Formats: sequence, C-alpha cells, structure tokens
Amino acid sequence: MTLGLKADCLPTGGRGRRDEGAFSLLELLLVVALILVLTTIYWGSSAPSRQRSAKVACQKNLLKLYIGMEIFANEHGGSFPSLAGARRSEEVLDQLVPRYDSDTSIFICPGSRDTLLPAGESLLKRKISYAYYMGRSLTNAQDVLLTDKQVDTKPKAAGQWLFSSDGKPPGNNHGKYGGNLLFCDGRAQTSKAAAPIPLPVNPGEILLNP
Repeated sequence: MTLGLKADCLPTGGRGRRDEGAFSLLELLLVVALILVLTTIYWGSSAPSRQRSAKVACQKNLLKLYIGMEIFANEHGGSFPSLAGARRSEEVLDQLVPRYDSDTSIFICPGSRDTLLPAGESLLKRKISYAYYMGRSLTNAQDVLLTDKQVDTKPKAAGQWLFSSDGKPPGNNHGKYGGNLLFCDGRAQTSKAAAPIPLPVNPGEILLNP
C-alpha cells in the first residue's frame, strides 16, 4: 500500500528553505547601489548651492576678522600684524588671539574641512583656513589683505588660478567654486576660481598660506 503525502504535509525545516522575510545577496547589493546613486545625485546637484551659502558665511567670518585686525592696526601705527621669518598665516595672525579676536571659530572657513578651534586658544599649533598678505597697512586700501586658502603663494595676474579649479587641494575651501577676498579697507567680495583682479605681492610683502 502506497502512502501519498501532500506537499504541504512535508517537513518545513530543510536547509534549502529560505525565510520569507530574508533578503538575498543580490537584493542587498541592489539596495546599496540605489542608495549610492541617489546620494551622488543629491549631493552633486546641491553642491553649488551649498557652497554659495558657505561662501556667504565665510565672508562674514572675514568681516569679523577685519574688526580685530583694524583695531590692531590702529594700535600699531596703521600696520596689520607682521612677524619676521613667518612661513604660515597662523604664525602671524596668532597675535590677534585672544586680545583682538577671542572667537577663534572665525578663523575657520565654513566651506572647508578644517577643524574648529577652541575659543581663545593660540593658533600656533593649529590650522586656519585663510591666506594672509603680510606687510600691508591701512593705507593699502585697495589691496587684498585676506583670502581663502590659495593654490600657492605666488602673485596672481587677473585670470590666473587663485583657488582650486577642480575641487582638489590646494586652495579648495569651497571646492571648485572659488572663495572670498577681504581688502585692507574692510570690503569683501566673492571670487570664482580664477583671480578677478591682479593680486601682486609688492616688495616688503609676503603672501602666507595656512
């Protein structure tokens, strides 16, 4: 006598059985790939907008920095901070902290990946986001005093690369979207990656990058 067993009466605990709620490896890979694509599309398309906002915030930082630098200059015969033998902007601008600028967060560009600084702490062992034209004074009203990190410390003719052209270091505080210029009279303006005006380094002056 043959016993006929229906399929739904067979044991259900075999190795080949797949839980109904489980994902296959292929499904997981597809989900991960979809997330990566969506993330790339979102951040890629919004990068210019995010950097426009960051450049506005960065410009505010520079304007705040200028207040302390102007006070310093008025107390030092009209000259902005200077230091013999300085090789980085941090070495010179450390003279502003904490007397003229105790809020050290303004030394960091919001568009960069530089680490925020502890309030009132010396800049000497830290890294800031801004390049500095050392040797200038209040009388150099039309000259640039501070900028976002530059591609190098050479003079620039109008149209030469001032900031990163591809978003890679150096000079990429704002990726490939340029940066800001602060003038000796306290004006600030945004710039594309190419220099909008000639940026000379005159005798007795040194351009210092962070």
